Amino acid sequence: MTVIVRDLRPDVPADTEGFARVRRLALPYILFTSDSVRHAALHMPPEARYRPLIAEEDGEVIGTAQVHLAHDSAEPGQGLLNIYVRPDRTGRGAGGLLLRTAEEHLAAQGATRLLSWVLDEPASHAFAERHGYRGSRCAHFLRLDLAGSALPPVPKAPPGIELRTAADFADDPRPLFELDAETMLDEPGDVDYELTDYEAWVEQYWKHPLLDRDLTVAACVEGRPVAFSVAYTDGGTLPHARTHSREGTRMATAMTGTAQAHRGRGLAKLTKIHSLHRARAAGVTEAFTGNDAENAPMLAINKWLGYEICATEVRHVRELV
Repeated sequence: MTVIVRDLRPDVPADTEGFARVRRLALPYILFTSDSVRHAALHMPPEARYRPLIAEEDGEVIGTAQVHLAHDSAEPGQGLLNIYVRPDRTGRGAGGLLLRTAEEHLAAQGATRLLSWVLDEPASHAFAERHGYRGSRCAHFLRLDLAGSALPPVPKAPPGIELRTAADFADDPRPLFELDAETMLDEPGDVDYELTDYEAWVEQYWKHPLLDRDLTVAACVEGRPVAFSVAYTDGGTLPHARTHSREGTRMATAMTGTAQAHRGRGLAKLTKIHSLHRARAAGVTEAFTGNDAENAPMLAINKWLGYEICATEVRHVRELV
């Protein structure tokens, strides 16, 4: 049995489905579908030098790597690589081959600092440390059983606040882009991101196949969004679940944030609880989210909503000489 590493072919369903399958098995707390894998491969900005990789054994996809530059950061030379192998296919050398290929690609693109998320468990830590990576900050995955847990009641919106969905901005999503760009500036993390290219944001995020505009809720002042909770759904087991019934669908909150001038009013909590109630009414059964371990305000909101930590990952860093 021979393991090989090669580039993902975004227009080959066997590749994108295999990539998504590996990620669902190794990292079930993040939504991946064949469509979302293909979308990322085709719509990541060129300056990211994005290179999705797969490890194959006898024609079966057993490992994956997402490899790119942090192109939207003010600090140049940062390379991002996230590597996952099917839990039942470890020990075959796939992870090492993926890592070597990813590092060579990023070094060739000028990266001087490599960052990778690693699950907080002994084997993953040992793998990272063996290859020269040191642990940095932590982040948590959280899960909410929408089918079996009781959600807090929906609070009333404060005076002057109107709740809308992303679908209401279909004709002009720029106000959502501007809010996204502002809230991203102070999001906790190792990399400081800046959103400046509206057209790229439309292609990469607004047109993302998992974005559920009906479940994404924004709090608006005079029609302008000042807080939002962005929802992704994977379509469950039904072919048309995202456009009709969402029975059996999983949901992930991709971002929850508030413009600085409107913080302290409970608007992030307001948009997220409305998003979750809408999701449950639509048949969504399971909700996931993720938080930096130092993001105490958002962790408190998610605890109030009923989320429980289900896994932790640790950012690992390697400086290239």
